[in-house]
Amino acid sequence: MLSAMPPVEPASPAPGQPSASGELTLHDCGPGDRADQLALYNACFRKTLDLPGLVWRYDQNPCGTTLSFVARSPAGQAVSGYACNPRIATARGEHAAVVGETGDVMTHPDWRKRGIFSDLDRRAMAEARRRGWPLVFGFPNRRSAHIFLELGWTRIGTLRPWTLVLRADAAARAERAKEGRLALWGTGLAEGRARRARHRTRARGAGFATTPLLGGFPAEVDALSRRLEARFAWMIRREKPYLDWRFLRAPSGLHRALSVRDGAGRFAGYCVVQLPRPGSAVGYLVDVLAPEDGALAAALDGGLATLEQAGASVVQATAIDGSWWRDVLVGQGFVAPRRANHLTIILHVHDGAHPLAAAARDPRGWYFTDGDRDDETMG
Repeated sequence: MLSAMPPVEPASPAPGQPSASGELTLHDCGPGDRADQLALYNACFRKTLDLPGLVWRYDQNPCGTTLSFVARSPAGQAVSGYACNPRIATARGEHAAVVGETGDVMTHPDWRKRGIFSDLDRRAMAEARRRGWPLVFGFPNRRSAHIFLELGWTRIGTLRPWTLVLRADAAARAERAKEGRLALWGTGLAEGRARRARHRTRARGAGFATTPLLGGFPAEVDALSRRLEARFAWMIRREKPYLDWRFLRAPSGLHRALSVRDGAGRFAGYCVVQLPRPGSAVGYLVDVLAPEDGALAAALDGGLATLEQAGASVVQATAIDGSWWRDVLVGQGFVAPRRANHLTIILHVHDGAHPLAAAARDPRGWYFTDGDRDDETMG
């Protein structure tokens, strides 16, 4: 059982209300709308989903049901959609509450630039407030961030993808070339930097062992999360039901979790990685949890070794600028992208007096990894 007050579930979908333009109607979505939402999703994004994947994403999250809406055309077609996914967050390990993370914000290509998104955003934020979520956050790209800001969201930071070169082969050079000629020419240097960092990391983690985590996260993970929550201004809580859903029951089957144990066999942390897709040489360092430095080092080394054995030439991970996780990645030999390659971190506060709202305003104090993002898989 997740340890926050259960979220208010959405009311039964009401008859469609008109959008500001009057041409479309806005509808609350429930399980019966998933097929329409799926069709819209696959018309808007290059990364496609199937119906079980969308049901996993919207209906099986132990934090609660996703808040979602669609705008329908006069013919009944879902032409625009908006979703916010619930997460349990804490401020210094206290004040646990459900917050929202914007996810699938999408408009069919044939219906773009008609102001539909503005209506959906207002409706979604009103529902988030009704549910009692003190805040909602998100990570729009450079093309859409300004739209959120015009609707009253606040820009609070930036999130960037970092890259570690495991081996300077053709696949690694092709990946680094996406960041420009200097990155391509520095592929060998990046490999050497990562190799030296791995040696140091392995030495730091010598008193711990990693093994594949199968069948479910151990119950002890809840206590480890509490220890780390107390150290960070803001953190999404990691508990067994949520972690099992997020990683071990994820539809892609690409995640691998490693258990870290100390010399006495006690559970000391975990690491989650995403294996390269068929035909790809890119793996992802998705999430870690380890309060002790030695356990963290073992988790990182075990995760990178797992990706190397799976055929990855490079490893990617996303970090908030100025955050603890960014410093960890730099220490491991990860290299930064071009300055323009980033996502904007935005915040919409519904209860300014809530401690989570104050804690969230400076994301440099967040504990935040790719595992906390809305996407089921990276890349």
